[in-house]
Amino acid sequence: MKRLSRGQWATIIVFVVLIIDQCVKFIVKTNMYIGESIDVTGWFKIAFIENNGAAFGMELGSKLFLSIFRIIASCGLGYALWYICRRPQYKMGFIACVALILAGAIGNIIDCMFYGLIFNAPMPPEVATLFPAEGGYAPFFYGRVVDMLYFPLFSFYWPDWMPFVGGEYFEFFRPIFNIADSAICVGVAIILLFYYKQLSAEETSVPKQEK
Repeated sequence: MKRLSRGQWATIIVFVVLIIDQCVKFIVKTNMYIGESIDVTGWFKIAFIENNGAAFGMELGSKLFLSIFRIIASCGLGYALWYICRRPQYKMGFIACVALILAGAIGNIIDCMFYGLIFNAPMPPEVATLFPAEGGYAPFFYGRVVDMLYFPLFSFYWPDWMPFVGGEYFEFFRPIFNIADSAICVGVAIILLFYYKQLSAEETSVPKQEK
């Protein structure tokens, strides 16, 4: 059996992450209402929210700007992935990390581009309908990103004597995110920890094959 090339492995990683991300989002979107939370364990919950911003629900700039920026960034990542797959000095682990980042970026782009067109936005406790007769809740590019992974690992109240935060409630980890966000964070973290030298790797010459 012929071995898969590095480019084929990268493509598989991108598609597997995208399929998992979108399947989870569709399940949550069509079975839970906005604000609903399901306790899986004491430190892990499925909490359905939507956001207009970047990763982890951050609001950064206008919706259209963010959508266009994501597409441009994803095109750049796609080209970078194609480039490094063709260069033998880049390790497969590094290529896999870039594939994870690209898959995460595309996963959230799909939400922004299409979810407003194919889902409605009913008031809780009703759940969303796929392809509703009355049409979607937003035009192209203006869909909201679906988040659901919530890990409140621990919480406490700051002591009253603490300056600025005394008496306030603190929770770690508060942001709610999705599979696409996770793929981006894992890819970036592994690159920074183990493959940071690859970011500045110089292209090495490949010996020409003899005729």
